[in-house]
Amino acid sequence: MNHASRTLTDALLDPILKNDPAGPRVTFYDDATGERVELSALTLANWAAKTANLLRDEFAVEPGARVAVLLPAHWQTAAVLLGVWWAGADVVLEPDADAEIALVSAAHLSDVEDVPEVAALSLDAFGRPVPDLPVGITDYATSVRVHGDQFRPTVAGPALAGKSVDDVLAAALASAETHGITGSDRVLSVEAWDSPDALIDGLVAVFAAGASLVQVTNPDTAAQARRVDTEKITRQLSR
Repeated sequence: MNHASRTLTDALLDPILKNDPAGPRVTFYDDATGERVELSALTLANWAAKTANLLRDEFAVEPGARVAVLLPAHWQTAAVLLGVWWAGADVVLEPDADAEIALVSAAHLSDVEDVPEVAALSLDAFGRPVPDLPVGITDYATSVRVHGDQFRPTVAGPALAGKSVDDVLAAALASAETHGITGSDRVLSVEAWDSPDALIDGLVAVFAAGASLVQVTNPDTAAQARRVDTEKITRQLSR
């Protein structure tokens, strides 16, 4: 692939898929519900491909389109982001009337009424749809599963809030170096992905370094202490 047209997802996933496709890449915990989900790079890539196919085939998203992503730090959010980037689109992390589509949790539906297309995520571990969705809103879990788990990207536009793929990747590699993250690390984080800098530090940098992420929401202090041992954590992120 021509370097100039390489998507951020290709830049992040290609080395990992080559070196360690089956090892844990994202391990997600919700201490409020007891949920634990672990995805390999291969599984994450399959979800990202389904998302990219959904965006291209159902919503006609083309490289350079703006896609609003209003979702918490979650394994499904990682898949969505990688899918948006594979489609060559530009992720914005706030309500944006210029976005062509928004991918949001149910709590953010009222924030994206000006966006022409909206897909809602239940973030349910078993893939259940969002209940009582308004007419015209697409249920992500229902729609994404019918799409193919391979995706052939064409060309990349801006990747994150107007920043180019190369700029985002450079920022991610610099962040990884600052935090001492290497490809052998298991990184524990409770940080949100609610701004470009936070997303780069909390997700993109981990993948850019080839490391593995253990992302926790609603963290329980006692559980976190045990998790450092059980998950063989070598780095912890705090901003």
